[in-house]
Amino acid sequence: MFRKPFTGSLVALSVHQDRIDLAKVSRNGAAPPLVEICDSVQKKGSSLETLQAVRKDFRLHQSRCGTLLGASQYQLQLLDAPAVPDAELKSAVRWGLKDMLDYPVETATVDVVLVPAGPNSAARGKSVYVVSARNSEIESVMKAFLDAKLPLQVIDVPELAQRNIAALLETEGRGLAFLSFDDEGGLLTFTAGGELYLSRRIEIGSLMLEQADPDRREQMFERITLELQRSLDHFDRQFSHIPLARMMLGPLPENIGLQAYLTKNLYVPVESVNLAGVLDFGERTEMRDPGYQQRFMSVLGAALRNEAVQ
Repeated sequence: MFRKPFTGSLVALSVHQDRIDLAKVSRNGAAPPLVEICDSVQKKGSSLETLQAVRKDFRLHQSRCGTLLGASQYQLQLLDAPAVPDAELKSAVRWGLKDMLDYPVETATVDVVLVPAGPNSAARGKSVYVVSARNSEIESVMKAFLDAKLPLQVIDVPELAQRNIAALLETEGRGLAFLSFDDEGGLLTFTAGGELYLSRRIEIGSLMLEQADPDRREQMFERITLELQRSLDHFDRQFSHIPLARMMLGPLPENIGLQAYLTKNLYVPVESVNLAGVLDFGERTEMRDPGYQQRFMSVLGAALRNEAVQ
């Protein structure tokens, strides 16, 4: 939502309550993108002190940096796109948010992501995803990086980071559904051609799945499946020109059993994501483990950001 022009690779940093994850990925043309940095630093002291330590330890003084907002720090809404020039789009959609925010829209930072137009878009109107956050949230993030002397170029959101991962997994001319989980919940995205078409949040997190007893886990699986079925049907109705190839399930411990459950209950093929198949991790053998992949997937997606896209 906040971005400055940049070229080359970003170092993405994701600030958590107990740690800071960071990643840097270099694109190599036809070769899988090379992961140059993929690490985690436990917090010692404040976030600022840890950011300062990260800058020093990883020599990020001259690096272009990006970061991710947490799920509670922003809102994402799908709105009809106003019939205005692109340069006026942000101003126009701001007024559409007035009744959707629980704080004055004048105190919001707003950005937009256009949903690509389909063959019937002229008839039903175009759509746009609107990302909004309190100015105070954005200012707090920017101040932390400024105080740590880390050059912040981009403040991103998980939906777009997941889109960047999905782009590596897509089949040309087909759509891809992608479901991932972290401590904050589930995130379902539908993409095609490297563009985000649809996004849904599911209020079930990875820890909930891991710690649940068998009966409770079965109930969670039912809730997840119902949301997926509804979302798949909605995508088919709204974007019938995009055939869906498959659903990818983000890294989870195999013993949870979600993939097997979804395979039995959904009409699309369900496959587990293996980031080692689309990213070059070099000698980082630990990244073959689903737990590590789950931990770093979002920050790796943020590091894959291309300035040519939003």
